[in-house]
Amino acid sequence: MFPTFIRIWKGLTIMVLMMWLLFYDIGWFAAMIIAYAIGFIALMILAGLIAPKVARKLTNRFSLYTSMYLAGALAVFAGIAGLVLIFTAVAEVAGFVVSTLFIAGFAVFILIINLLSYLFSPLMINLAYGAKPDAELQEIVNRVAERAGFRKPPKAVVVRGPPNAFAYGNLLFGKYVAVSTEMLRITNREELEAVIGHELGHHKHRDNALMLFMGIFPSLIYYLGTTLIRAGILSSALRLSSRDRRGSGGVFFILIGIAAVVLSFIVQILVLAFSRLREYYADAHGAKVSSPRSMQRALAKLHIYYENYEIGYDRLSNSKLKTLFIYALAEAFANPFYHYMPPPPRDFNVDVDQVIEELKRKEEGGIREIMSTHPPIPKRLRFLDYVGFKPVKIEEYV
Repeated sequence: MFPTFIRIWKGLTIMVLMMWLLFYDIGWFAAMIIAYAIGFIALMILAGLIAPKVARKLTNRFSLYTSMYLAGALAVFAGIAGLVLIFTAVAEVAGFVVSTLFIAGFAVFILIINLLSYLFSPLMINLAYGAKPDAELQEIVNRVAERAGFRKPPKAVVVRGPPNAFAYGNLLFGKYVAVSTEMLRITNREELEAVIGHELGHHKHRDNALMLFMGIFPSLIYYLGTTLIRAGILSSALRLSSRDRRGSGGVFFILIGIAAVVLSFIVQILVLAFSRLREYYADAHGAKVSSPRSMQRALAKLHIYYENYEIGYDRLSNSKLKTLFIYALAEAFANPFYHYMPPPPRDFNVDVDQVIEELKRKEEGGIREIMSTHPPIPKRLRFLDYVGFKPVKIEEYV
């Protein structure tokens, strides 16, 4: 009994040390450099060489629904497999108890962070974006929600900023559909209903909670990996500075940590692929409650706007909430205070239907798409040409 208590105590001590290393040790900088360098190289190889070949081989093999199930299952399986491998590797050096506490400690930490994010994000979004209820928009949301089969429509709010819309909420604060002031300006009633239908689709499909869950795996594996790298660096430094230089646990931890970081990048790519499929799913819902053409016109107007408005493009691509948006760009982080932007162009002066046909002929893909939460607009437009067919095959329009 007493030896078991000692092992548990040692395990807890090591876990606390690992958490301390996560934020304060001098090896943090070296670990982050190693992690990002190795991860970036692996990511470029995977995204630039392997992923396109795999995508071509899978063309016309699966329906949209099957593709979503496969991508989601593969991401979860890869995440669980990665955690099992890390657990096994750490257990070989530090023992079963330490390995269990190490994994469990980080899992609890990540779960708490994600839970707090889920619970309080609606409040933070409302404050950051200056979300305000709008009676006219609420009537439109009510009408589209009734058409979509909602028993209780989400709350409709208007936010400041360039054209976009997003769905958010939870059991604590309720469900919301936010539409920006510029989106209201550039769309007509049918196009706006399509956009709202897209966001209602996210609520109906529970995408916010689902993507929050999916994001746990790459985050957990990544932080486990960086902590192992730091622990390995510290262990090696202590061993070299001591008289007893036997053992190679530090090097082993570094290697396992690097492997975990690389795996976290791979799992993240799978999660992003799943996210892009969910966007197609939401587009189909938007087209269903309005019309495919209205959904296409709304997407085309977004494309036109951001193609001709570089500042709006940059602001949107740098938003922390862009995974929620109907239109999203490259991965980055920044603040959401769009009201500091200069006035946008007032008129398009283009034939939107002609732009749609031109965009549908445009080829998009490569690393930029693989690293995005949303599919390129041309692929989404081609997808909407096929939403009337059952089953819809994702590869026919991408």
